[in-house]
Amino acid sequence: MSLPPGPRWPASVQTVAFVAFRGPFSRMLVRRYGPAYTIRIHPGPRTIATVSDPEHIKQVFAGSAAEFHAGEGNQVLRPVMGDHSVLLTDEAEHLRARKLLMPAFNGASLRGYRSLVDALAKAEVDRWHDGERLVTHDRMNALTLEVILQVVFGVTDEDTLLALRPRIRRMVEIDPVMFVGWIFPRLRAYGPWKRYFDNQRQVDALMYAEIAARREVPDLDARTDVLSRLLGARAEAGVPALTDAELRDQLVTLLLAGHETTASALSWTLYELAANPDVQAEALRAADDGDEAFLEACLKEGMRRHPVIDSVVRRLTTPQRIGPWEMPAGTVVSPSIAGVQASQSSFAQPRRFRPRRFLDDEVAPNTWIPFGGGVRRCIGAGFSLMEGTAVLKEILTRYRVSVDGAEVDMLRNITHVPKHKAVVTLHAR
Repeated sequence: MSLPPGPRWPASVQTVAFVAFRGPFSRMLVRRYGPAYTIRIHPGPRTIATVSDPEHIKQVFAGSAAEFHAGEGNQVLRPVMGDHSVLLTDEAEHLRARKLLMPAFNGASLRGYRSLVDALAKAEVDRWHDGERLVTHDRMNALTLEVILQVVFGVTDEDTLLALRPRIRRMVEIDPVMFVGWIFPRLRAYGPWKRYFDNQRQVDALMYAEIAARREVPDLDARTDVLSRLLGARAEAGVPALTDAELRDQLVTLLLAGHETTASALSWTLYELAANPDVQAEALRAADDGDEAFLEACLKEGMRRHPVIDSVVRRLTTPQRIGPWEMPAGTVVSPSIAGVQASQSSFAQPRRFRPRRFLDDEVAPNTWIPFGGGVRRCIGAGFSLMEGTAVLKEILTRYRVSVDGAEVDMLRNITHVPKHKAVVTLHAR
């Protein structure tokens, strides 16, 4: 058996470097070992082999779901997302959850959500003013949270919204120190970790109350939000309907996977448009002309240049040959989203913001993977692109944006965000 090279430091040291200094640590590993490397981190310790070559990534994504367990690879998320999360289950249990969730995210459903997304985007942009210095990441977080609450959860009661908004914000805002409490359960009885999980229990109570109330509404079949669709799904073809606990876990997963990720992608896209006036000019024309293909390409290029999630994982249940390596069972293989999307061999002029590459058939398979790939590709990918495109259209039909300073990437919890919140200046059109 063999693995890519990696540091020989104790697993505890590598764990600290990975949790607290992931960006610099990853860059050091790439400089020293190249695009494929291996680390060992706790709990476990787990052996994680990172790969960035599209052919190696293809092997991982094409692997059997029984032999490449994504759920096992994501276990660090279990304390928050729950035992039943579609991100944390494998094989039959995962397939059942996915079958029940997918109809809420198919093309017809996405078209049904669009009008509410448009209305929420308009309500947000209506609050903006000519000449305002907009803290883009804060505003996009507020908007995407509202979309999650109303389009996914179907919550419109203002008292419930007022109770949920601040608690969900606290649930999402996790720094590396807080993240350690996810890994080591004993910490959850103390200080900031106790407050975090107390807040989570308050969110759970509100969600369970909403689920119970929604089950009793007389017009459930007429409602189009994701929660109502899931509650209305009947057991068919031997697939039992979701229990309340399963619904809670899927809703929290949709919240955490679809809230700040889309907000960060939108923030970076607006920043890049502001920093590239020639591309912005084309985007403004596209917004005016209703050319949503180009606006979506802008969003995709923002996701490529600034991956919100830097990697995905699969735990091997059997030995596997990936590239030149014979990896043993138990290894966690991690296709690097950040690595492959920044590679010169994958993208010409990778540091350049050029949305046209997504319209000119230049993007090869397994090189643009912000939503993962294979049978575990994110079920909310279409929703995220629809939402982001709608928001960009609303903004760019009304404002041009400019930028004053440089922006850099920062890791916050498991997502990468603009460190200075991608501040832009608004110019009414």
